[in-house]
Order: sequence, then C-alpha cells, then structure tokens
Amino acid sequence: MVVSSCVVAPAGRAGEAAGDGSVTCTGDATSRYDPPLTLQSRPTRNEARVRYSCTTAPGRTIPATSSFSSSSPSASCLSVTFASGTETVRYADGARSRIVIDSATVARVAGVVTAEQSGRVVEGRGTGRQVRRSVTATSRQLPTDCLGTGLRGTASAVQLEILP
Repeated sequence: MVVSSCVVAPAGRAGEAAGDGSVTCTGDATSRYDPPLTLQSRPTRNEARVRYSCTTAPGRTIPATSSFSSSSPSASCLSVTFASGTETVRYADGARSRIVIDSATVARVAGVVTAEQSGRVVEGRGTGRQVRRSVTATSRQLPTDCLGTGLRGTASAVQLEILP
C-alpha cells in the first residue's frame, strides 16, 4: 500500500500559498514490500516513493516528491492492511511536511487494492491540518508470484487532499 501527501500553511508567510490552505495533490507511486508478500501472513514493511503535482492556490501548481513508510503486523497476498504510517513531502519551493496516517479503509477486488486513508500534518508546512488520501494500487507482477518469490511491490495512483 502506498501513501502520499501534500500540505500548505496559512497565507501571509513567505514562500507559502495564499487562500484557504487547502491543497490537492495527484501523482504516481512505486512501493516495495519487505519481505515480499506471499500466501503466508507475516509482519511486513512498505516503503514508497511518490511524485506529485500539487495545486496549492488557484492557478499555482508545484511539483513535490514524497517518501512513505509503514508496517503491518500481518500482511499477505490475500490481505494487505497497512493502516498507519509516516510520510515526508518535499516541495519544489524548499518546504516540507511530515504527515502521520492513522486510519484507513482497505479493499481488494480482482487484484486491485484501494485505500481511503486519513491523518494529519504533524510538522512543517500545514501543521495541524487534516489529510485525506485515496490510493489505487496494482501489482507489477503476476498473481502466481504469490506462490513463489512473492509480490515485491505495487504501482499506484494517489490523490491527497489537505483540508482547510
């Protein structure tokens, strides 16, 4: 499971966006499972890298990159439950945000994992704001790899909203 994010602080501070502080970021992520997912449930870490385009104010879009890390006490090819994690977003203007994801609803249908996640910005741009994120992840491998070497990661589409 991949998570991503983007945030903005109140207007009036140098280098930060004007407006109500809401931000919408869209992007693509690649993640890596350690150990790879197999049919056997076991503790697993998920590390992801994300590239975003973030709208921080009307007519203002900036690129951002992100790194996300989470762990699950029990994950497999049949059940992925990465519900919490941390993410650091680095904006092209030099700012950054640290986000904590603390809840998620995860579903798997025909090999596609969707997650609706929420959390908050705990440090940097947007501190204190709530985060809402949607992730749609697909494996970069065949489902039969669950029987052997395991699924090593996913490719994901991500949308992140920083609420005003």
